[in-house]
Parts: sequence; C-alpha cells; structure tokens
Amino acid sequence: MKTLIRALPKAELHLHIEGTLEPKLMFRLAEKNSVNIPYDTVEEVERAYQFTSLQSFLDIYYKGAHVLITEEDFFDLTWAYLLKCKAQHIVHTEIMFDPQTHTQRGITFQTVVAGITRALEAGKEELRISSFLIMSFLRHLSQEDAFTTLAEALPFKEQILAIGLDSSELGNPPSKFEEVFKAAKQHGFKLVAHAGEEGDSSYIWEAIRLLNVDRIDHGIRCDEDRTLLDYLVNRQIPLTVCPLSNVSLHTVKDLAHHNILKLLNRGLLVTVNSDDPAYFGGYLNENLEALSEGLDMQASELRHLVKNSFKASFLKEEEKETFYQKIDTIYKALLPSESITSPGIYPNS
Repeated sequence: MKTLIRALPKAELHLHIEGTLEPKLMFRLAEKNSVNIPYDTVEEVERAYQFTSLQSFLDIYYKGAHVLITEEDFFDLTWAYLLKCKAQHIVHTEIMFDPQTHTQRGITFQTVVAGITRALEAGKEELRISSFLIMSFLRHLSQEDAFTTLAEALPFKEQILAIGLDSSELGNPPSKFEEVFKAAKQHGFKLVAHAGEEGDSSYIWEAIRLLNVDRIDHGIRCDEDRTLLDYLVNRQIPLTVCPLSNVSLHTVKDLAHHNILKLLNRGLLVTVNSDDPAYFGGYLNENLEALSEGLDMQASELRHLVKNSFKASFLKEEEKETFYQKIDTIYKALLPSESITSPGIYPNS
C-alpha cells in the first residue's frame, strides 16, 4: 500500500498554507525578523502540538503565523510545501490562505498574495505542480471584516479562484456570512466552507443552502442526518476530509472510529487531505498511510479516494480525465490482478 500511495498522482484540496509552517522554518523566520516566539527549541514547539480542541490548535497556529512578515517569507513557506508535494507525488493542489491573520497585524494583503503566488508560479514551471488559490475568511471575526477583506481581494481576482471560511466553528455558523458569500459569488469566485467539523450537521446544511458552496471542507458530521447523506450522494457535493487533523483535534476518537471509508462506500464524494500538516503529524501521504493502517483501507478504496481528489477539484474536465487515466495505468501496473471495475467505484473510473 505504501508503494501504491507514493506512486499514484494525487490532488490536495484542503490545505492551509499557514498550517505548513514547520518548527525549523518558524525558528529561522523568527530570528530573521526579530520576532519573539514562546518556545526555545524545535522540540519544545513539537511538544506544544498536543491539542485538546480546535481552539487550542488555533491559539498556537496564530502565534506561529506572526513570524511571517515579508513577501519572501510567504514565498519560502509556500515553496517548502510545494517541495513536499513533489516528494509525495501531489501534482495538483488548491491552497487556502487566511489574509486576516496577517492584515490584522499590519502585513499588507499584497505582500501575502505576492509571496504565495510567486511560489505557485515557480511550482508550475519548475515542479510541474498545478495549483489554485483559495482565500478564507476567519469566521470568529465579523462579516463586516470579511467584506473588507473581500474588497482587498478584488484587485487580485486573477490569482484567487475561490473564497472559503475557516477558524473557530462553534458559535460561528455559516449563516453569519451569508451576505458576503453572496457578494463573492456575484464577483465570480468559487465557494467553499468549513462545516461539520466541530459544528453539527446543521452547519453543513447552512453552508449548502445559505452560502451555496461548491464543496464542504471536513463535513464528517454529515452522518448525523440521513436526509443530508442522501442529498450529498445525489448532488455529489465534495467533502474534503482530513483524518489526522480530526484525530489530533479530538473530533474523532481515533482512526479506527473515523467514518471516511463508510462515507466513501455509501457513495459520497469524499477526499483525503492534510489540513495543517506541520501541526497534525503528517502530509497527504501520511494521512493515506494512516487510513491503510487504522482502517484497513483496501487498494480499491485508495484508488477511489485518489480519483475523487481530482473529481472534486476545480480543474477542467479534460484535465481530470487525463489524471484518471494515469491513475488507472499505475494501478494496473502495480496490481495487475486487481480489477479496476470493482463495485463501489465512482463514474469516471
């Protein structure tokens, strides 16, 4: 399974670029920018990455982001992630960033976007990794603040494909941002939103009905509502699931209790992603390997999930088809005795 995981081309659709800030880079940027951080060693940072909830993670996440100041810092952060993509055979990624985390502390919107997009352009040319950029609103802030951020994003519409919603979920339902998402849609942005991670299934319904999202980030609590499950199957609304994140933040007891494969085999369009890999113990391949070990994921389910990563992406259909064919070619080469028309595989298989 590890060989197959490494060999298959993959897309990652739920990745916060600030969440790829590894401790070594955090220390280097802190020293370069003369920023004090509440840790003395890399080991101390790693020990701090023991979370009890989403909020306990966010408290550390925002502190770490303070070392990001210059355009070069955002380039270095993004380039480090792209090198990880190259090593893990991630050929397409749709990266989220949180501008309010930076503009609230005096970093200009342009500085953030310029550094990230310069790295993404270099990644396309030098590493052959395609990418899209998703700008996320911080849901613990006001809708008014989100409108301000949307206005700041408009001059960069060529660089930003989609608008998202993340940060503290409980007490900040999607309905809080209905009007700003309506405005974002009018400006032509694709729409995604975190829902159903800590918030219950009603948050998922709100994201669908009120925000009109193209896909749901997380969404694992959809199994609380059979009507919702049927709706997600029939509409094939993607869920970008992050298994190691769910375990780290205690939204799932352990991988043995994770529902991702049950959702997959029920017909939902679920994908595997790493969320904030520097904090949650692994990038995309580690998440897939964890599913293999913790849930006894089969090769056919792996192939299904990897195909879903492209199906749920914002790539053009002809690009998706190219990747489906590449996946099948590698799968058949490594597992010649396996059928590629196994029950449960989605259309486009």
